Amino acid sequence: MRLTILGGGGFRVPLVYRALLADPADSVSEVVLHDTDTRRVAVIAEVLTRLAEGHPAPVPVRVAQSLDEALAGADFVFSAIRVGGTAGRIRDERIPLAEGVLGQETVGAGGVLYGLRTIPVALHIAERVAQLAPAAWVINFTNPAGMVTKAMSQVLGDRVIGICDSPVGLVRRAARAAGLDPAAFESGRVGYDYVGLNHLGWLRSLTFEGTDLLPRLLGDDAALASFEEGRLFGAEWLQTLGVLPNEYLHYYYFRRETLDSLRDTPETRGEFLDQQQGGFFERAAAAGGPDAVYALWERTRLEREETYMAHSREASGGWERDSHDLEGGGYDRVALALMHAIVRDSGTRLILNVRNGTTVPQLAPDAIVETVCEVTAHGARPLPCGPLREDQLGLMLQVKAVERAAVVAATRKDRGAALRALALHPLVDSPAVAARILERAAKEG
Repeated sequence: MRLTILGGGGFRVPLVYRALLADPADSVSEVVLHDTDTRRVAVIAEVLTRLAEGHPAPVPVRVAQSLDEALAGADFVFSAIRVGGTAGRIRDERIPLAEGVLGQETVGAGGVLYGLRTIPVALHIAERVAQLAPAAWVINFTNPAGMVTKAMSQVLGDRVIGICDSPVGLVRRAARAAGLDPAAFESGRVGYDYVGLNHLGWLRSLTFEGTDLLPRLLGDDAALASFEEGRLFGAEWLQTLGVLPNEYLHYYYFRRETLDSLRDTPETRGEFLDQQQGGFFERAAAAGGPDAVYALWERTRLEREETYMAHSREASGGWERDSHDLEGGGYDRVALALMHAIVRDSGTRLILNVRNGTTVPQLAPDAIVETVCEVTAHGARPLPCGPLREDQLGLMLQVKAVERAAVVAATRKDRGAALRALALHPLVDSPAVAARILERAAKEG
């Protein structure tokens, strides 16, 4: 079985390969990397060489020189591209901040700008997959995952599935805080109700042996203070909501505090990553062999994890991330679990980004939602969920309107739709601000 990774020069690709090597039941016969940046993909291939050393049956790795070469014969395609690189991310963050609104990679105006730039490329990839590997499953890592998966589904239908590690990370942390052994979660004995959109969802129940543990967890201030989302949102607000929100909802619920922490920042997240990863690839090119390159990658990865969502943590009082959240291995584990569930027809339950169907009746059947799915050889089927509260549904409907407008804008080159996508976002407070953001992005892009 051939696995192709688009964006094969991405910094987190070694996590996927490391997970493949650690999986005794893995059936991947070859990993094919493709990236538009040949220098980056060469460095990452060297890291993979180091990971494979000493392994009794390492998975062969090949670098493809073209997109079509990478896709031909693929059984699974992991799409993890970054259109515009970190320089594009910096613009996505800085342009909104200059207008006094949140600048973030996937949320708010920054997420819309990123989507407008990424969707045409993602659509081209979907069209080439349909032509060259029509039986392949595409697992989309590329952000903004909701709107990119939506765009690709217009070509590939249900054969594209979006993934994110935020929901499963939340469930794992909540289960640990509720006193469950991690083995209980990994064995599938923990049930959960999670629904929303990508980077905008809520954990609404957490069950073990027929008992919902979430009410007791929400009532325990000490337990809430023991994990990231509890510290991020605070016990009072979580108890008021009666659910556990995805970490990215901090940008919505604590907009003022997060914006204050970002407004005068000397360095946005994109600027940090641009310097950190740019420095890594420069040093790696002269590091002198796979061992040195791998050691440099591991140090850089740990620093990246330690600084994740630093501005939101600062806005909520400032605290360090837990050691078990620095291990990495979020996206890769979700992606491999999804791939194995399809291959084995196992009926595994995972939180994924898929077409809605009738899961949320107020949304269109083809809208992409993030919810609990059952995965078989036929793909991912969203499971029924309880009704959403008005506050949850209202926010979902507004952000879904933004996503739809962004897809229309990117596919039809429709400026009016782009303006609508920006102006209707709940984190953009004026159509005039939206118009200025759009104009500046066009000039600087």
